[in-house]
Amino acid sequence: MDFTYPAEAEAFRAEFRAWLDAHVDDAVRSIGSGGLGYDTPGQLERAQAWNRLLADAGYAAIAWPVEYGGRGAGVMEQVVWAEELHRAGAPGPVNVLGIPNVAPAIMTYGTEDQKTRLLPPMLRGDDVWCQGFSEPDAGSDLAALSTAAVRDGDEWVINGQKVWTSLGHHAHWCELLVRTNPEAPKHKGISCLLVDMSTPGIEIRPLITITGEHDFNEVFFDDARVPADAILGPVDEGWRVAMTTLTHERSGVARLHLGTRKKVADLIAAAQAAPGRDGRPAAQDPALRQLLARVYLEAELLKLIADRAISGELHGRALGPESSIAKLVWSETDQHIGEVAAAVLGPDATTGRWGRDRVGSRQATIAGGTTQINKNIIAQRVLGLPRG
Repeated sequence: MDFTYPAEAEAFRAEFRAWLDAHVDDAVRSIGSGGLGYDTPGQLERAQAWNRLLADAGYAAIAWPVEYGGRGAGVMEQVVWAEELHRAGAPGPVNVLGIPNVAPAIMTYGTEDQKTRLLPPMLRGDDVWCQGFSEPDAGSDLAALSTAAVRDGDEWVINGQKVWTSLGHHAHWCELLVRTNPEAPKHKGISCLLVDMSTPGIEIRPLITITGEHDFNEVFFDDARVPADAILGPVDEGWRVAMTTLTHERSGVARLHLGTRKKVADLIAAAQAAPGRDGRPAAQDPALRQLLARVYLEAELLKLIADRAISGELHGRALGPESSIAKLVWSETDQHIGEVAAAVLGPDATTGRWGRDRVGSRQATIAGGTTQINKNIIAQRVLGLPRG
């Protein structure tokens, strides 16, 4: 690892921190609570208003090129942006999938009309985006997807099902992967469509998580017709488009440590106030101190992995297996924090924030790439082990 915060990044930090201090209050901080579902009445509208404020000030998508409304920011400015949002307790843009993931694919493969029409409302949060990738029988093995699109004159006719669609119930648009050539090998014959979610023939059904939140959805397509020019990139070349999206999605793991380290710090503070078995604070119990030390070190390891990924990018190396390693460490650490909270806080860890986190952490080893798939990637691409 070899990077420092250059002068321009620190200048941006001072600028952005001053702006956040002037605009973030408790009402803004409350927007980000409760997951991606925006279940609280008015929460989405408040998030969109905040998004517009960010966009008008040039802070909604700093990595985007200037011609699309961004700042063309470098890696370290992007790191600073994430750090300062986290410090202020402020949410980012509404389009947590659209701005970092979908937009780069549109910028790379989209027509000028698609860029002009779709990117500005995405940037401002006026249009919410989702991704139609996973299916009931094609999650970790995305190339096995079977949702089909058949060309009929000037339209594509779509039939099939997607699942675990984050923000689908709020989305205006979807980056949808479909099979357009069933005779081709499974990584071939896939195309990407940009689908208006108000299209007739699209049904959205909620998936309520174990914490009672509505973050995910099933999406069904029954003879849904979209224009032929909804295609993103060449026909049957959707796998390349998908990899562009997923590469940018996985690059976000470099910021996972921010929330994790904050959660560990909060747990240590709670342990210092919680009564232990002998009347002393729980944090002074030798056995509990070992557990706290374990999750503390895991969180610090996650930061080191993130720093290594950032250093590599600064030195011209494309993000590689660090993303899989970081995802693996993050997901397991998140679950370990819940387990340690239960040991340290006892019954107090079964309700409120810690109770919700303990239950919600079960999805961490599934969402965004399962632990099993990440271990396979690490085994093959880092350790050089043969496919088993």
